[in-house]
Amino acid sequence: MALSVSAVLLLAIIVTLLVRKAGLNLMHAFVCMLLGFYLAGSNIAPAISDFGTSVADMISGLSF
Repeated sequence: MALSVSAVLLLAIIVTLLVRKAGLNLMHAFVCMLLGFYLAGSNIAPAISDFGTSVADMISGLSF
């Protein structure tokens, strides 16, 4: 649960920065949000979730 909350928060911050600084239109952000909702309900959702988990595990395994 902590991973999904932090991922959502990180993505929300990125989208906010893109809307403000990079010229992303609010309509474009809305379309991306709809795409995320439809992907979450599709058959590919478990693969996307597994990929996100493996990337997070890889990042947490890095030592600086």
